[in-house]
Amino acid sequence: MLQLNHQNNNYECSGVNINELANQFGTPLYVYDAATIKARYHKLKSAFSGIRIRLHYACKANANISIMKLLKSEGAGLDAVSIEEVQLGILAGFQPHDIIYTPNSVDFSEVQQAVALGVRINIDNLRILEQFGMQYGNTYACCVRINPHIMAGGHAQISVGHIDSKFGISIHQLRHVLRLVELLNIRIEGLHMHTGSDILDADVFLRGAELLFEAAVQFSELDYLDFGSGFKVPYKEGEPATDIEETGQKIAQVFSAFCATYGRELELKFEPGKYLVSEAGLLLVRANVVKQTTSTVFVGVNSGQNHLIRPMFYQAYHRIQNLSNPEGATRLYSVVGYICETDTFAYDRKLNEVREGDLLAIFNAGAYGFAMANQYNSRLRPAEVLLLDGQAHLIRKREDLDDLLRNQLILSL
Repeated sequence: MLQLNHQNNNYECSGVNINELANQFGTPLYVYDAATIKARYHKLKSAFSGIRIRLHYACKANANISIMKLLKSEGAGLDAVSIEEVQLGILAGFQPHDIIYTPNSVDFSEVQQAVALGVRINIDNLRILEQFGMQYGNTYACCVRINPHIMAGGHAQISVGHIDSKFGISIHQLRHVLRLVELLNIRIEGLHMHTGSDILDADVFLRGAELLFEAAVQFSELDYLDFGSGFKVPYKEGEPATDIEETGQKIAQVFSAFCATYGRELELKFEPGKYLVSEAGLLLVRANVVKQTTSTVFVGVNSGQNHLIRPMFYQAYHRIQNLSNPEGATRLYSVVGYICETDTFAYDRKLNEVREGDLLAIFNAGAYGFAMANQYNSRLRPAEVLLLDGQAHLIRKREDLDDLLRNQLILSL
């Protein structure tokens, strides 16, 4: 987890003064640490020894082009779930064959656009697979996303491989897949599975692997198997996380054994998003008001669910720290936003005494923070800064009123 070093009444990260950063760029402000992102990437990749492994960054977690370029420079491929993410990936410098496009519930025309761009196609729908075969036959390879019917993850909304999920083709429909492949001469280059997020137990991956291996032997021309992702990161001090080394060792062992049975060495793919960038991010906010009520003390900050919706959407825990008063007495607060909606970042949280104007850091904000930000209440989205080699680089400007008006056509009434 990203750590802030306290020196001379200020906090520092990767050689950059965080308090001064807030003064320089204003708040709210997203701050990402490149060193943490790189460390997470290499830790995950090195956990799978003895096999061919490729990590594709799931850019839905944070689609800033500079973040994409950083991970590309470390050797990552890209996982995209929309044609727009594909286009951003190409702008970031990824070669089309290094991009896996895994949409769901899209019109076939979007798949056609992806084929025209030359990226890898991952299909999770029998009707789309049928259309794909009708148009492309064996002239363009594709991957098939299997739904293994495994409940995984810490929250219903982040478990995507269960029987009621909209994602993937049911493992029980494999016979239908094989019929389409045979009748339409479809070239299948990979099989894909993703069960959910916040997975602690390596055995969840292994159960899915067994199903994927059973399916894979029925396809003779595979180049890779894609296990999706789902590695859990800690949000609280001392909270458990996925044991990457143990998970990597177990999966590498069974994958090697399968390749020997299959008759040739396949590539194992993973699509980490949150694992790579979540812990690398901070959201810096200012306390606008400290409001005593009959039941609690609220700290109202200059941000809200329009900038970080995870606490409201997933009931997600994000550690909060007062950077302006680190020696202050510990008090109990509920931290809330400035949106005309219930947008509580934290209930009954112990913080060093908060005063109006204090700078607060919200941790684990690198994934699904800005990516899910919006302009509700006509509020503006914040700036983003990347800490790289001891320097702070502005990688997205703060929005202004022109951004709210950019696409509006105002009638003369």
